[in-house]
Amino acid sequence: MDFLLPYYDVLKALHVVSVIFWMAGLLYLPRLFVYHHTAAAGGELETALLKQEKNLNRIIMIPAMAAVWVFAILMIAANPALFAQGWFHAKLVLVIALSGVQGFYSASARRFANGERPRTERFWRIMNEVPAMAAIVIVILAVVKPFA
Repeated sequence: MDFLLPYYDVLKALHVVSVIFWMAGLLYLPRLFVYHHTAAAGGELETALLKQEKNLNRIIMIPAMAAVWVFAILMIAANPALFAQGWFHAKLVLVIALSGVQGFYSASARRFANGERPRTERFWRIMNEVPAMAAIVIVILAVVKPFA
């Protein structure tokens, strides 16, 4: 798909913007879950948190994750040589894992919406750090390009 190559930098910029929005959600949603654990069941705070969790997931996180994948696929189509580099394989594994974390967060948000309190407050505090650690490694892989 040589016609995409002139737009590679634009695709990369849109990919990075999408990553920023997705990461913001991946870092914030588990924090909302922590607050949710401390909220009184059926109370005003819980109602507000449920709305925030739903909106964050559906309006920001899911579209941003989709955009991350679409722009990544277009970048690979424009520059298939990316797929032959070791750093890219490591990055891809981490992005797939983060996509799984997104799915887990979405399922957990549904459980909270159904009145459950999945996991513990401590669990969500720890899960809040997982995307941050993954992001650090992904950025290092994408910038330093080890195994190239």
